[in-house]
Amino acid sequence: DGRNKGVEKYNCNSLIQDLKELGLQITEKQTQQFITYYELLTEWNSFMNLTAITEFDEVMKKHFVDSVSLVRSFPDIINKEYTLIDVGTGAGFPGIPLKIMFPNLKVVLLDSLNKRVSFLNEVIHKLELASIEALHGRAEDFAKKKEYREQFDICVSRAVANLTTLSEYCLPFVKMNGYFIMFYHSFDLKSWSEILKMMQTHGLTYCGQIPSATPRKSFKAVMTPKGTLDGNYIVVFQKRAYTESSKFDGTVEDAKRLAIDCAERIIAAHKEGTSQD
Repeated sequence: DGRNKGVEKYNCNSLIQDLKELGLQITEKQTQQFITYYELLTEWNSFMNLTAITEFDEVMKKHFVDSVSLVRSFPDIINKEYTLIDVGTGAGFPGIPLKIMFPNLKVVLLDSLNKRVSFLNEVIHKLELASIEALHGRAEDFAKKKEYREQFDICVSRAVANLTTLSEYCLPFVKMNGYFIMFYHSFDLKSWSEILKMMQTHGLTYCGQIPSATPRKSFKAVMTPKGTLDGNYIVVFQKRAYTESSKFDGTVEDAKRLAIDCAERIIAAHKEGTSQD
């Protein structure tokens, strides 16, 4: 089987180096799992739409390492036995790369397309992953089921959706004091207005992105510089309490004021982070 010789077949130096930059060391078994995942991804991609990126190094960096780079914002994931649900997982990003690197996680992959779930089950089987399952269904339906609603320490999503929609899909899965973590491509004033309203409505604390070089602070508003290696932002919220939406007056001026304050802190943190690199 060519997959058993994958470590010899492919040059994994970039993968090893990229993970090293995240403070992670990869074992030979994990390297082989990533290679097998890549081969299954490209094989299935030939007859169904899973990814537009198919070149080995690009997949390793832009899908696998990008998913794992969540560790920069959430280092506790390395050794704690968190329960994690990946909503709108698609081809398994970020859930499967996180499971490969952090076997301690208990993972649920949720996707609305049955063909993708079949692919995910094949990956789980071939990689011999334990404590992970792929489910077919819509987030809004599963969130109503008591065995899933507010049962997860972490809900993560790399899906493409606006912030309000994404939060409505994901937050019902998060237990109190759990975390909602999203990958996002860019932020502007409108995005921050949405985030601030969402925080007030759902009782969230913004945890920001916490670079590994910075001492861990209490989970308050910590704005930081670094996103993923693929240029995404990783935004971490902690679900602290339910807050009545009436406590936020929701005026445009207040949203702008708060959003600008957040943006200024992000810029300041970015400058600080750049000076540390």
